[in-house]
Amino acid sequence: MLLLALSLTSLAILVRIVANPLANVFQKQLTERAAEPLFVTAATYGFLSIVCLAVVPLASLTGLPTAFWTNMTACAILSVLGNVFLVRAMRIGDLSVLGPINAYKAVVSMLVGLVLLGERPTLAGLAGIGLIVAGSYVVLRQPGAASTLSLAVFRRVDVRLRVLALLCSAVDGVFLKKAIVVSSPLTAFSYWCLLGFGLSMGWILLAQRAHCASQLRVLWSQRATYLLLFLSIGLMQISTNIAFSGTPVGYALALFQTSALLSVLFGYQFFGEQNIMRKLVGAGVMVVGASLIIVLG
Repeated sequence: MLLLALSLTSLAILVRIVANPLANVFQKQLTERAAEPLFVTAATYGFLSIVCLAVVPLASLTGLPTAFWTNMTACAILSVLGNVFLVRAMRIGDLSVLGPINAYKAVVSMLVGLVLLGERPTLAGLAGIGLIVAGSYVVLRQPGAASTLSLAVFRRVDVRLRVLALLCSAVDGVFLKKAIVVSSPLTAFSYWCLLGFGLSMGWILLAQRAHCASQLRVLWSQRATYLLLFLSIGLMQISTNIAFSGTPVGYALALFQTSALLSVLFGYQFFGEQNIMRKLVGAGVMVVGASLIIVLG
């Protein structure tokens, strides 16, 4: 039984590593074809909500404790914000740059632990921060730019949006884990979809109602890409939930960072992004840094 649980967790982590950058590919393709980030987010939650209502037993969605609702609501709010920030970043930035930035999630986790839990970073953790900063410099540095380290790259709109997205996802992972502990991965996934759809649709009705008709036409014309996005996001989230249920969040996050390397390769394959070898080296350094922080830090 233990071996089966470990195998399922390992498979979930592998699926998540591949599904996450694939979802980013489809998000970027859709925004390049006139899809608005908020509508992409709402459509994803909506389709997955329909699937959940069709296949998930009603009994597993009822009788949940107050702790579930508190944590799941906080998770859903942060998830919607993070997804919109992410898709906006993908619309204007390079996948091979924005994917590796997610390794900064490990730094955020360390800072949250320091502020809220009083956890002091070890030498390995500090070394991990240094590697992430150094790796991000390699990934973000423009060809021909000065070789000195600069924070100017964080003035780029795409980078700032990606950082906001990872801040949201780093914190929502904590609430998601707490919700899973008092329910199940499938129940938490179902309400991640349902609450996310309700919140994103409310946002659309308040702020972008005039664009609904045009976005529905885009959805229909790009239905194949949308379906691929729905599939990859669904696989990514359910595999994340399964990984969180069987592995400490920190270890899972460390393993998830491996997807940074795939993001660089997918950026080259699907969008013809340049300087891939340099970005692969930088992404690899960031992956090592994230692992040091979370596993040894």
